Amino acid sequence: MDQNEWLAERFEEHRPHLRAVAYRLLGSLTEADDAVQEAWIRLSRSDSEAIDNLGGWLTTVVGRVALNMLRSRGTRREEPFAPYVPDPVVSPEDGVDPEHEALLSDSVGLALLVVLEMLGPAERLAFVLHDMFGVPFEEIAPIVGRTPTATRQLASRARRRVQGSSAVPDADLARQREVVDAFFAAARDGDFEALVAVLDPDVVLRSDGGTARPGSTLVVHGATEVASRAMTFAHLSPYVRPALVNGAAGVVVVRGKQPFSVMGFTVRDGRIVEMDVVADPERLARLDLTVLED
Repeated sequence: MDQNEWLAERFEEHRPHLRAVAYRLLGSLTEADDAVQEAWIRLSRSDSEAIDNLGGWLTTVVGRVALNMLRSRGTRREEPFAPYVPDPVVSPEDGVDPEHEALLSDSVGLALLVVLEMLGPAERLAFVLHDMFGVPFEEIAPIVGRTPTATRQLASRARRRVQGSSAVPDADLARQREVVDAFFAAARDGDFEALVAVLDPDVVLRSDGGTARPGSTLVVHGATEVASRAMTFAHLSPYVRPALVNGAAGVVVVRGKQPFSVMGFTVRDGRIVEMDVVADPERLARLDLTVLED
């Protein structure tokens, strides 16, 4: 085995970890893959024999690449205040696909990724690398161009926002599924009271339809308002297919063999507290939904 083959093999050993880091930093599966590929390009052009800790070196490189992506992303979005629901990771209802295990090892739900989207690039990087992957602040500081103390403060500020905004879901997947099924049954039957009963009074619905479906891009607050909205898409009930969305009970709506939307739910204390919907046709077309094929 020559040096290039050996290096490629070592890189592949780290790929699942690097993709998990990039996904948490970017919330986009496509961009995560791009960041990982860029890390490989930089590694292949480097003096690998001078790298003592390959995993740490690659994590740092992915962090730098992702930070640049986050900063450029903020300048190119046409609607910076519109809700953005990150790319969902869809798995069969009977269990997370092995390929997705690293991506979801920390139960990274869509609701948490939505909160991360609200952080500044440097805050997000400091929080993700330190709190989720244990990277020391001394190693993160050069990436964000801050002192270790200032980097610690970035992560602390991000941590407070995450803890104050992100709902912790019930751990029982079967119970989650019962609640989600009850939601769709009530919508299908036109039972408004049953819909309200299965929703937390302060439930939040976030829907991202992208530029192709601007009417589907919205944020709705409160059980009554969300229930009213649910009644309007009750006709989609026959096309609902159960799935795990980021490791939690969710659904994929498929019409004519084409995905219409992916819906993730956060269930806490037996009620739906958050609903996150990706209805952007362009992004849906890029998702790997072959895991749901019969």
